[in-house]
Amino acid sequence: MVPEKIVIVIVTFFHDFFTAVWIGGLVTLGGTVLPAVKKVLGMGPQTKQLLDAIQKRLSLFVYVSMVGLAVTGLMLGHRSDAYQGLFSFGNTYSTFMSAKHILMLLMVAVALIRSVALGRQGAADPSEEKRKMALLYLNLALGILVLLLSALTSVLASVPPLT
Repeated sequence: MVPEKIVIVIVTFFHDFFTAVWIGGLVTLGGTVLPAVKKVLGMGPQTKQLLDAIQKRLSLFVYVSMVGLAVTGLMLGHRSDAYQGLFSFGNTYSTFMSAKHILMLLMVAVALIRSVALGRQGAADPSEEKRKMALLYLNLALGILVLLLSALTSVLASVPPLT
């Protein structure tokens, strides 16, 4: 295998890995951990402490994934001849890719609001917990849309453009 292809394989692996870590973490947290913790422990102060500790640990993975996705995404962006630049809407491929990037920026904003802004508020405020949960599920929905757009752009990158 030629060195250029090895680099693309490695960069693609890390891009996929960071995606799996971030979106997989959202699926795991929102689909299993939070519902199970609430069912077993209820929503008392100890539950909030546990959820805050889980969020704090997951935040490190999310932040590393954000940076990793940005770096690897920039490295992979030029692979398709249909690529017209960041936030370009000149063809179908670039439009879907730009939509994906906009959704990713929204995901970053939601993650930062959830972990930084809401994470610093007062202790056992039930409305804070509801906002944090709503933002978690919003980010999960955005992540699923990003995966859909990734699949679309992957297919479009391998299909010759229509003239």
